Amino acid sequence: MALLWGYCEGNGSVAQAWVQGGFQPCFFFTLVPAVLLSVCLLLGALQYACYLRFGRAMEPKYIPRSPLYRAQVLLSLLLALQPFGGLLWQVAGGRRLYGYMVLHACLWALSWGCAVALLQLERRRVLAHDRTRGHGTVLLLFWALAFAAENLALVCWRSPLWWWALGDTNQKVRGQGRGSVGARPPPPWAKPLPSRARLEPFSPQVQFGFWLLRYGCTFLLFVLGMKAPGLPHKPYMLLVNEEERDVENSQPLLQDAGRSGSTWKDFRRKLRLLAQYMWPKGNRLLQGLVLFCMALMGLERAINVFVPIYYKNIVNELTEGAPWHTLAWTVCIYVGLKFLQGGGAGSTGFVSNLRTFLWVWVQQFTNRQVQVQLFAHLHGLSLRWHLGRRTGEVLRSVDRGTSSINSLLSYIVFSIVPTVADIVIGIVYFTSVFSAWFGLIIFVCMSLYLTLTIFITEWRTKYRRDMNTRDNEAKSRAVDSLLNFETVKYYNAESYEVNRFNEAIVKYQLSEWKVSASLGLLNQTQNLVIGMGLLAGSLLCAYFVTENKLQVGDFVLFGTYIIQLYTPLNWFGTYYRMIQNSFVDMENMFELFHEEQEVKDAVNAGDLRLEAGRIEFENVHFSYVDGKEILQDVSFSVMPGQTLALVGPSGSGKSTIIRLLFRFYDVRGGCIRIDGQDISQVKQASLRTHIGVVPQDTVLFNDTIANNIRYGRVLATDEEVQEAARAADIHDRILSFPDGYSTQVGERGLKLSGGEKQRVAIARTILKGPRIILLDEATSALDTETERNIQASLAKVCAHRTSIVVAHRLSTVVGADQILVLKDGRIAERGRHEELLQKGGVYASMWLQQQQAGDEGESKERRTEKPPGSKKGP
Repeated sequence: MALLWGYCEGNGSVAQAWVQGGFQPCFFFTLVPAVLLSVCLLLGALQYACYLRFGRAMEPKYIPRSPLYRAQVLLSLLLALQPFGGLLWQVAGGRRLYGYMVLHACLWALSWGCAVALLQLERRRVLAHDRTRGHGTVLLLFWALAFAAENLALVCWRSPLWWWALGDTNQKVRGQGRGSVGARPPPPWAKPLPSRARLEPFSPQVQFGFWLLRYGCTFLLFVLGMKAPGLPHKPYMLLVNEEERDVENSQPLLQDAGRSGSTWKDFRRKLRLLAQYMWPKGNRLLQGLVLFCMALMGLERAINVFVPIYYKNIVNELTEGAPWHTLAWTVCIYVGLKFLQGGGAGSTGFVSNLRTFLWVWVQQFTNRQVQVQLFAHLHGLSLRWHLGRRTGEVLRSVDRGTSSINSLLSYIVFSIVPTVADIVIGIVYFTSVFSAWFGLIIFVCMSLYLTLTIFITEWRTKYRRDMNTRDNEAKSRAVDSLLNFETVKYYNAESYEVNRFNEAIVKYQLSEWKVSASLGLLNQTQNLVIGMGLLAGSLLCAYFVTENKLQVGDFVLFGTYIIQLYTPLNWFGTYYRMIQNSFVDMENMFELFHEEQEVKDAVNAGDLRLEAGRIEFENVHFSYVDGKEILQDVSFSVMPGQTLALVGPSGSGKSTIIRLLFRFYDVRGGCIRIDGQDISQVKQASLRTHIGVVPQDTVLFNDTIANNIRYGRVLATDEEVQEAARAADIHDRILSFPDGYSTQVGERGLKLSGGEKQRVAIARTILKGPRIILLDEATSALDTETERNIQASLAKVCAHRTSIVVAHRLSTVVGADQILVLKDGRIAERGRHEELLQKGGVYASMWLQQQQAGDEGESKERRTEKPPGSKKGP
């Protein structure tokens, strides 16, 4: 049964602060909880009154649900209960129990309970006019004082009244009292005791464990307090008062790069996406390479441990005068290990070079898989998305994202994981072989280094995002300007475009400077932490050598190992920054991956079985944006082999019908059938195989004429390509070019005239050989003579095929089997040319207007001609 032996040990006075080279435990453990409780109760009560008087309850939707907040609460509760665990251990072991221990447990629990209450208060209420973010001053001060108090205990490490020696304090004191040189007099509580009470006042190992627990928990709470995970990411009042902005119904291509969220958000999802590329499915050779590289990485960790050990052995053997053959054998082993390890971080060693060489094949596989999958995904997106994209921005995002994947995998697998493993191995090794003090120094230094690196890097991530945004803008402006260089020339706007590009570059360079400046701050902080840790460890090791507790070889071992450990740790900041940068670079690419396909094949969709080519629109409704219908209850049928013409004013929905039939979009209502099959229930690829399109604006690839024609059927032979060109009446024209069918057409086919491009498009469609032809105002931008020639070619293409023609000039559809007149998304009239003229409706009015415009053009052309034989002059 535990006995209460007064308030302080040996009936000492609590007023005695400094005793035998350190704080008296009675004084220390009375003062610390009293100060913490005073701060928390007095200032916390003031804060609580202010929040009740001037505050308001937070709306639940603004309160984040964060596991880090739950960690704050759990750590606080753990600290509150820890002293009672110590008391129970004292009682259960029959050890001495003093009054200050009970008081410390009560005050300590009350102070941390008060801190939890303030934490809950700040999570649920906010001051009405508070425009700051994060925890209040009271909680931050409380956590800072608690962490400082645990650090203050370090000044007592040489006092026999504390537990730092991790040994039997009673035995040490009794040994000193038996006449050891320089022994201190035994403290009062070490005098002979009654038989029931001759027990240790405390167990140093357990007390040291309790201190490590308090140190770690208060440190984590201090760090989490700076982040404030349980509070809104922006000042609450700004969130409440932010005005909602009108946004377009369609989402922007790439989200705002200036977001403030951490790049580690959804890290598990991103890592899963990367893992599928790191493990090459279906390729046993590459899978074996991955496993072998992992084994080489483990071998490097073992070599890093043995290199300084053998270096220590060399120094000790030289000092002790070991035999030559023993020394030579040790030196050979050391040199062999050093050859395998290479430089301090293994950057030039045999093992590292072999692993890097073998990993290249895995990197190439990863890069290829990502690029191919993303390219296929972009082609699978809807026409709506492609109409709203900015080509330069997309290409830049894809380029940066794919190039960052390889570096990201290498940094995580072969840099971060080995560095963390080296740190853990180093702590365990120094604690077990040297002393717990060395392990503690390494642990504190590493923890502080990693924490500062992560926090500063997270802080500077916003600058990196802003730099990427400016880079996208600059490259996008350049690409847009170069793609539209004709328009620039037309309006003599070269200087304007150059100035805009210069402004974009200036903004980018400003963001780049912020990135560089914040990087310099991070590097200096890291160097300071490393220097302080190296100084503390070296001084302690040198002290133990002078006290004959360690050998000179041990000092060499420590210096070699710690420098070897700090080298990858110094690179850890770079690795972390590169991972952050890679995630930032990949964010836009991930957004591209997450763009949903608007038009998808139905589950278990089959191929289109085209028999005759009958097309039916039944009560079709469609709108690009909500609230504005483009097509309203449109119904018509096209019999096999017939030609349907769509005419009407601009914006009436003619081209939309073409796009719906090709299934660039899905209808909002109604149904579209081909040979009785709903096109939404068949595979898009099989549907588009049977449909050929000649668009109004033909865009060709920057390739040869032959390859542009062959695009209609990529496996076609040269003879079939030439036969299609003859059918489109462009074969002779192609042969007149110096390079013939090998002539390069230039960017978007700009080296060809409008009529030539249109004939190439017709030849491409002929080569495809579809049963259904769609002509979207294929000749509206051509002159009259070229239009007549191309109309003859189109007539050959449409012969015996079901065709739908969107026409601007009514003279081109006079022979159509059926003409639909669209107006405001509805079918205003339908019939053949003669029938519609007899009705005297919309079609007849449009025909009359075009005839009058044609007559005026012809009369004007006749007036400008001079009569035959006329002479110049008066």
